[in-house]
Amino acid sequence: MNASLNSKLQSVKWGEYRLGELFEINPYKKKFDANKVTILECGKYPYIVRISNDNGCKGFINEEKQYLNEGNTLSFGQDTATVFYQKRPYFTGDKIKILKCKDGRFNEANAHFFVAAIIKAFSSFSWGTSSYSVDVIENQIIKLPTKNSQIDFDFMEDFIAELEAESIVKLAAYLKKNELDDYTLSNEEEQAIENYKYVVWNSYNLEKLFGKSTRGKRLKGDDRIPGKLPFVTAGEKNEGVSAYINNDVEVFEKNTITIDMFGSAKYRNYRYGADDHVAVVHTENLPMKAAIFVTSAIHKVAHTGKFDYGNNFYAKDADALDIMLPTKGNKPDYYYMNTLISAIQKKIVKIVVQYIEKKMHTMKMIKSHNIVLETEIL
Repeated sequence: MNASLNSKLQSVKWGEYRLGELFEINPYKKKFDANKVTILECGKYPYIVRISNDNGCKGFINEEKQYLNEGNTLSFGQDTATVFYQKRPYFTGDKIKILKCKDGRFNEANAHFFVAAIIKAFSSFSWGTSSYSVDVIENQIIKLPTKNSQIDFDFMEDFIAELEAESIVKLAAYLKKNELDDYTLSNEEEQAIENYKYVVWNSYNLEKLFGKSTRGKRLKGDDRIPGKLPFVTAGEKNEGVSAYINNDVEVFEKNTITIDMFGSAKYRNYRYGADDHVAVVHTENLPMKAAIFVTSAIHKVAHTGKFDYGNNFYAKDADALDIMLPTKGNKPDYYYMNTLISAIQKKIVKIVVQYIEKKMHTMKMIKSHNIVLETEIL
């Protein structure tokens, strides 16, 4: 964040507000158990659960519209305090609470400021140790910009707009620097997408593919020496990297996969240490994008809700996993996986680049309009 935005945060007046005064908590219609519904990859209405990625969306379900929850609300993950703004109507899992703002000025333009304030307010809570009951949520205090004893919605909206503009410029520079702004598909990449519907899949045991997984070792927070080595623990925040250390620990190589105690798999393109709630799958010798494909295959079978605080995922569970992979000649087709992920990456980059171009065009138009207005005033 640049100095200008930081100075604005420091100079604004802040007020304390009880969440129960600002939001109606839990005005849900009906909650759906993930084990009792058919979750689709595509659909009209999202199914929001307590995961911390994809805006809390696990997929889509087809249920009666009368059970849809209102859009322009916040979804709150029980036991995880994951908070997301939901613009459109949605269904919820049984571990989600809904926050409906009582102020009519609440909208997408300022909602993300509320989300950040709520996440910060609950940052001292630990996963699995707090029930996040309605009473707990209602009585939690958050800090918001204030003007004339009222919430300063104008400040929040202006701040979010400036922050977005700054992020757009940085993202554009990052894509160009890393030569990711070229999203033209090669013939092989186009063919990989076209051939996806004809792919032959087979089941493979993880241990037989990559050998035994390795379990990290416990390193208490008080014993961690500040340094530069990423230390991976369980959780979704910062991709599970809880600290950077200089301790003498086992260092795992880049291009490997971690699976945390909840069964959440993540690809690591850097060297790192890991605690005892993390299993490391040794995919060092795979092409990078093929390893990313394998990560997705692992996550699909491991992160099903089966593993939690009472039933942790360990390295032995990784060794027992069977995953589905594209097959050629009775072996995993890593070349195809690598090519397909490369094609998908370019398609996503194309969407991002077009979004950036649209946003930067809008910013230029606004800037030009403001210059014209200033000239007219003078």
